[in-house]
Amino acid sequence: MELRLKDVTKRYGEKIALDCFSYTFQPGIYGILGANGAGKSTMMNLITDNLKRDGGSITFDGTEIQEMGVNYRRLIGYMTQQQGLYEGMTAENFLVYMARLKEIHRKALSGEINRVLELTNLATVRHKRVGSFSGGMKQRVMLAQALLGNPKVLILDEPTAGLDPKERARLRDHIYRLSQDKIILLATHIVSDIEAIADSILLMRHGKLLRSGASEELIKSLPADWTPVTHSISLEDVYLYYLGDDCHE
Repeated sequence: MELRLKDVTKRYGEKIALDCFSYTFQPGIYGILGANGAGKSTMMNLITDNLKRDGGSITFDGTEIQEMGVNYRRLIGYMTQQQGLYEGMTAENFLVYMARLKEIHRKALSGEINRVLELTNLATVRHKRVGSFSGGMKQRVMLAQALLGNPKVLILDEPTAGLDPKERARLRDHIYRLSQDKIILLATHIVSDIEAIADSILLMRHGKLLRSGASEELIKSLPADWTPVTHSISLEDVYLYYLGDDCHE
């Protein structure tokens, strides 16, 4: 399984949001690091085919996604940055509604709802209204809807935004356990969210890919005289060196 972006470009007027971006994704977790405006959300909206690109190609197993149409979109699970919940609905009713939008067959509906509720540890609160949930539980509902249909590609845009450290850790654990047979893209500007679980990390700035690799590789790329922000060099230092205000492009 392979998702390949080649020279993908997106402009908004004079602003280039994504600039000749190329990368090949295979099963695993990919952390997409960058400050606000780096192009993370634009890239994800292009991958989900929600935006029209201005150049380049995006292929899944060698086929252009625009040619695949609805067959490609059925392979995608998307957890947006902003929660789109109907808070008067129960968790189960919301998932049923989303499953119907995804055209999941009625005969498979009950089993599929049960599956994603179990995966996200929401089965015991399935009949409670999502408006009564904590921030972490609402994020898990959004993750559950993204998992409907067992997608091959899972797109997570700032999935832990606004959560406290304990809730962030729980959600990271859920994401990690899903990564065996999926391509998971996790876009964030919170370094700790991906340091422990990402197989590879992409550093983005001004719509460009600056550098990519495993956490250990990126740490080793820092100059020998770099002064760590804590007692030892970590991925946070990588972020500051390549993506901070005084970055070294």
